[in-house]
Amino acid sequence: MRLADLRPGWHTDFILHRFDAEVIERDDCLVVRTPSNPTYYWGNCLHLLRLPRDDELAHWLARFDDEITSRQPASRHVAIGSADEYRGERRPGWQAAGFDLVVQRMLRLTPGALRPPARPPRGAVRLRPLDLAVDGDALIDVEMTDAEGFEPAGYRAYLRDQHRRYRAMQSAGILQWFGIECDGTLAATCGLIRDRAETGADGRFQRVVTHAAWRRRGLASWLVHGVCRFGFDRWGAGALYMAADPDDVAIGIYRSLGFADLSLGAGLQRKSPKDRAAGPGP
Repeated sequence: MRLADLRPGWHTDFILHRFDAEVIERDDCLVVRTPSNPTYYWGNCLHLLRLPRDDELAHWLARFDDEITSRQPASRHVAIGSADEYRGERRPGWQAAGFDLVVQRMLRLTPGALRPPARPPRGAVRLRPLDLAVDGDALIDVEMTDAEGFEPAGYRAYLRDQHRRYRAMQSAGILQWFGIECDGTLAATCGLIRDRAETGADGRFQRVVTHAAWRRRGLASWLVHGVCRFGFDRWGAGALYMAADPDDVAIGIYRSLGFADLSLGAGLQRKSPKDRAAGPGP
């Protein structure tokens, strides 16, 4: 499989991977390994041309072990994505083996399509760019409120490893993180990355998270809108992309701001034993 086989929009998944991970084109799949963060599920994964069938479970478990787990014993999860359009097919054999079917809708926003939020946020808010070297701990505290279903200490360690990568991308001019403050408290955050520090490069949103204590106040709409303005006005982005759970309320926020549906993707994910013991995933 080749990187060129990825559908429009899904290529932005690989902005982060191409920065500092190992991306290998095999005959049967794309292999992604991130030695600096082996517990990052979708940074240590396989991508196939199509969703594997139930009768291919043993084969792909062996391939994952060969390409990922045997080389990185800390990668105790399994994550296998598909480059094909998801059409609602189920995989009962995989699910019986402990896998979750993860479905994501890719959305795209083009210059001129951005619409303002439907209503102002509740209370006084301030949107500002974050310096990850200074604001990193506060940012992780916000992200930890969106960690349901993951073992807390391991998830915080994963975030710290990921933030080291983000700081390097920020220094290279291809990442900016943002936060909304309410009463001096960091209440909502997200990042924006691009594949090169040049006008016209596509941008991709990273981890839109509102602190659990500040939800349902309209913060996400104002955060995403402000970051879109930055992407188009400051970076001159050709387009901005966002991947979202099609069943989550947040996707309605993105559509209301002008994001349009592109395609539906799916993958199969089995959590590491520690995370499975923590309970159901988010």
